[in-house]
Amino acid sequence: MSRWQWIFRQLARRLWLRATLIGALGVGAAVLATLAERFFPEPLAFDMGADAVDSILSIIASSMLAVTTFSISVMTSAFGAATSNVTPRATKLLMQDRTTQNVLSTFIGSFIFSIVGIIVLKAGAYGPQGRVVLFIVTIAVIMLVVGTLMGWIDHLTRLGRVGETTERVEAVTLSAINSRLTHPCLGGVPLRSKIALPETSPAVRAEATGYVEHIDVAEIADCAEMLDSDIFLAVVPGAFVYPDTPLAHVVDRKASEGDEDDEDAFEAALDRVRRAVSIGHERSFDQDPRFGLAVLSEIAMRALSPAVNDPGTAIDVIGRCARLLILWAEGETKAEEIEVRYPRVHVPALDTADLFDDAFRLVARDGARQIEVQMRLQKALRALSQVGDTAFREAARHQSRLALERAETEMTMDADKEMLRAMVNSPP
Repeated sequence: MSRWQWIFRQLARRLWLRATLIGALGVGAAVLATLAERFFPEPLAFDMGADAVDSILSIIASSMLAVTTFSISVMTSAFGAATSNVTPRATKLLMQDRTTQNVLSTFIGSFIFSIVGIIVLKAGAYGPQGRVVLFIVTIAVIMLVVGTLMGWIDHLTRLGRVGETTERVEAVTLSAINSRLTHPCLGGVPLRSKIALPETSPAVRAEATGYVEHIDVAEIADCAEMLDSDIFLAVVPGAFVYPDTPLAHVVDRKASEGDEDDEDAFEAALDRVRRAVSIGHERSFDQDPRFGLAVLSEIAMRALSPAVNDPGTAIDVIGRCARLLILWAEGETKAEEIEVRYPRVHVPALDTADLFDDAFRLVARDGARQIEVQMRLQKALRALSQVGDTAFREAARHQSRLALERAETEMTMDADKEMLRAMVNSPP
């Protein structure tokens, strides 16, 4: 996905854009009805009085204003509940909920349509044909609003609930994992270990402090072809960078020494590489599977806190993380069969051990005293130790050993410790 496509996707997820478009559609429908005489010059079989249309539009305007205000208050309450009971990182997903945005946009658009219709109607701009067309459009708007209200009532029963929000986080994490498996290392050459780059290799450095949200590898590959060089990325989405942090290195540059025009073109290419790495204040789910796993782990951590005391949610999160990691393990075994799209761009590969830390470390730490959480965690890690490559299996076993050590340190009952040890040491 290019940088501009990613930016457009971010804009499309904003409520104001959808509300503005539907509001503009409402204004257009009300105004275009004034041109009905041009399309229907002959008198219609029936006439529609201005008072009848005005009454219906007034009802829509007053009711939509109240419903919109109520819906916004419910949405705000759901955001607050997600922040308090789930994790603040999941609130962004609720704000991007398409159903909520479509409902609010429909209500706002209907309100704007009715207001504009009343104004134009009072101004006397509608003829007999225009009033009939306006009436037909008004009936269509009423049907749309009724259908939207039915779906909105059903959606409100789930909005902001822990289970529903957790499912959203799992879904976006699954999407990020599938994207990574379809294009391993963002389509570049896997860089699985640090290599010694020549000291003369120019570095592209960050100019801001924040998280890497998106990397346009296609743009970087185009720069590599233009420079006739290989580009080694030093960061991946999710990394936190500071000013002057190296973002990428250009290796094997074949430039003419002392050529001023060539130097200007080279600096312009480096600037393009810098712009291809989008830096923001928060991490993004799109290209960062680790962020999704970390947010799921935060949900489990919040559930295990004394204020919530909900081990069932933590157990549910363990199952979700295990499901995602099994998908990752299965995809990693096929990654070598996928053709590299950008052979001149080298991208650091995700470390399997980091994925396990993001998914299970917080659960193992905060649930160390709860035998039911530890048993479920060890069962999940045992299952994960039977799939994937050698590194994946070793990461699962390492996480299992750490979880057992934490549990033995925190648990007070010897019976619980013996039960957990017996399960860990039993043959698979």
